[in-house]
Amino acid sequence: METIRCIKERRSVRNFTDQKIDRKVIEEIVEAAAFAPSWKNSQIARYIVVEDREIIDKIAEDCVLGFEHNTKTLKKAAALVIVNVVTGRSGYERDGSYSTPKEDRWQNFDAGIACQTFCLAAHDKGIGTVIMGIFDEYKVAELVNIPEGQQIEAFIAMGYPEGEFPQAPKRKSIDDLLSFV
Repeated sequence: METIRCIKERRSVRNFTDQKIDRKVIEEIVEAAAFAPSWKNSQIARYIVVEDREIIDKIAEDCVLGFEHNTKTLKKAAALVIVNVVTGRSGYERDGSYSTPKEDRWQNFDAGIACQTFCLAAHDKGIGTVIMGIFDEYKVAELVNIPEGQQIEAFIAMGYPEGEFPQAPKRKSIDDLLSFV
């Protein structure tokens, strides 16, 4: 798939079929996502794929801070990707000091780039995704073994889309988005 076409066609998908995603396909998506840029090539993104229906349902029922929209989406997802970052690397110098006034907030930026790259790679494989941010990371950590030195940054619900990919909502004009100095 062409890059620009993939960017323009990829949408957040919240309705999925019951079809499982082959692990080989997930591995190919993560392999592509590994090429996401990161602070000084720190490559801090990590992915835990939850396929166990009981755990996904438990997260959907108990860990989304009462946000019913996320509950419904997770209940339909074939898999849940928990996107973690290795802490203490992005935004830091080797001596442990911060490189910029943004301090450790660079890890959020790196996680966002990794999530988007993951979702574009999934779209290329015909898999729908939606990045989710409303969850209780501490409750999730109790259900899923989050390695020491990592923290949860985002969820990505994924599965084969039920029906057509959603159409793009209206976008802002170039005049609204772009300025030159």
